[in-house]
Amino acid sequence: MDQDGSKAANGAVGQPHLKRVLGLWDLIIYGIVLIQPIAPVGIFGIAQKISIGHVSTTIILAMIAMMLTAFSYGRMAGLYPSAGSAFTYVTIGLNAHLGFLVGWAMVLDYLMIPLINVIFGSLTLCRLVPGVPYVVWVILISGGILLLNLRGIRAAAWANSILLLVMSLVVAAFVVLGVHYLFQHQGWSGVFSFQPFYNPKTFDVHAVATATSLAALTYIGFDGVTMLAEEVREPRRTVPLATVLVCLFTGIFSTVEVYLGQRIWPNYHTFPNLETAFLDVTRRAGGPLLFEAMGVVLFLACVGSGLTGQLGAARLLYGMGRNNVLPSRLFGRLDPKSSSPIFNICLVSVLVFAGALVLSYERVAELLNFGAFLGFMGVNLAAIRELYFRPERKPERRLLTGIIIPGLGFLFCLSIWWNLPVPAKVAGGIWFAFGVAYDGIRTRGFQTAPGTLDFNGL
Repeated sequence: MDQDGSKAANGAVGQPHLKRVLGLWDLIIYGIVLIQPIAPVGIFGIAQKISIGHVSTTIILAMIAMMLTAFSYGRMAGLYPSAGSAFTYVTIGLNAHLGFLVGWAMVLDYLMIPLINVIFGSLTLCRLVPGVPYVVWVILISGGILLLNLRGIRAAAWANSILLLVMSLVVAAFVVLGVHYLFQHQGWSGVFSFQPFYNPKTFDVHAVATATSLAALTYIGFDGVTMLAEEVREPRRTVPLATVLVCLFTGIFSTVEVYLGQRIWPNYHTFPNLETAFLDVTRRAGGPLLFEAMGVVLFLACVGSGLTGQLGAARLLYGMGRNNVLPSRLFGRLDPKSSSPIFNICLVSVLVFAGALVLSYERVAELLNFGAFLGFMGVNLAAIRELYFRPERKPERRLLTGIIIPGLGFLFCLSIWWNLPVPAKVAGGIWFAFGVAYDGIRTRGFQTAPGTLDFNGL
């Protein structure tokens, strides 16, 4: 896309518009920080128990499955590199009303990402500094995230780079100390073993399948890469590649982490606490210093993920507001100085702060899945119609890339969404019902389109 096309897509010359300043590694860093390099730490103990000692296998299976959906996201982002993500793709690929409802569900998803990280980060600091009240940490973390995002996209990308570096150093220290621990106690047979992937004595297909649904949470947030499509140089090439690579890199990092965790502490029945089991692994491998460092990294990961999650939510609202699906005078405006949707960023920050005071970590995690997997299913269906059934795509139509890959991605996401706890379905269903009502009223009983999408020049 040329420079003139970019200006045309974003309005007249001289008007505030999103700037194309991000490259491939900016997107990869953004996606990895949003997912978190230590993503499997939280689910390690629980998934190890559910899978009967095969958590490494579940991480790999989940990686393959989520890469199917990442492929759909990447192909759609390459065709329509516009802010809006799932909302945009479902609107153009299926139906404007379905696009609005997917966008509405994804708003819930993106609100939950910064919220869950503010909650967990605050709880972590309460354990490290018990004398400071929980509400103080909520104010400091949510306020810090707000200030960073108000500085603009380049400031956020810079902060992400620093956070990723710190997290990567501690993870690298764990890998080195973990390998040293295993070699010291068991030799090379302790370092290299196929048992974490397949133990014939305990392997159970149903148990592994159930745990794989949980392991898929490791990859939640990869779609955030496509939210920045309008701020990427060469989006048609860069966004699809970055989306898949984020899932691939996350899967590799996660597999190494949980594999070493399994080898260092193979008997999951003896974990003092399943939810914090990985911290016990780090203490065994590297002593108190590594244990404390991992605790700090957990906090930093929450800040990084909260930072990028809030940015993604604000830009999703901007994509919907700019296209008049939400009131454009509020949601579709950019600040002339920072070229950022300031109103949306502040609104998300207020909602996150309020939610952190009234909601539990468990409920937020469940609601995150409700919105995320509805969006994933919608994008996979949109990809099938766009890549295979559009008449204009006939010369490049392929059964594998047009139906099989996105179809498998849809089925996997459906199975996870279907097995969500009832409270999550009730709360998410209420949110979704409000979206249906809003769309029905605004469009006079679904007689008119909920908004317009213009992809000229993208």
